[in-house]
Amino acid sequence: MVKRILLISFIIIFLDQLTKIIFTDVHKGIINYAENTGAAFSILTGQTTFLILTTIIIISFLIYYLIKNKEYYLPLTFLIAGSLSNLFDRIYFGFVRDFIDLQIWPIFNIADSVNVIGAILLIYLVSKKESNSSPQKSQPTSSHHHH
Repeated sequence: MVKRILLISFIIIFLDQLTKIIFTDVHKGIINYAENTGAAFSILTGQTTFLILTTIIIISFLIYYLIKNKEYYLPLTFLIAGSLSNLFDRIYFGFVRDFIDLQIWPIFNIADSVNVIGAILLIYLVSKKESNSSPQKSQPTSSHHHH
């Protein structure tokens, strides 16, 4: 389990960092390199220190949650790895490198995509578990045995 989590994290961070390097200063089609000093979708622009501290707190909470809820390891690993990769950018460069530009949406990157997938998957799995653990209105099983 730990090996799998580390492997998934490594792949996500590697792909995110690699694509950020490849697409630096590229402006072609949907690739439109941008440097975002804010959070997702350019909110909190320029609040680098605040965003670094907030991200570290969120990652710490996610790791704690992962230890307590191993069945959600996949979405939590996505969220942790995506957050770590953008955190690396923020600490190292002072901004996050974004490059995927679909025009209808603020420019984003692989880490952002992984975070969104992780969040959706986590909500889905938690709500599915909630609905499974809630009292079912199923037919009472008959206690009569026919021989």
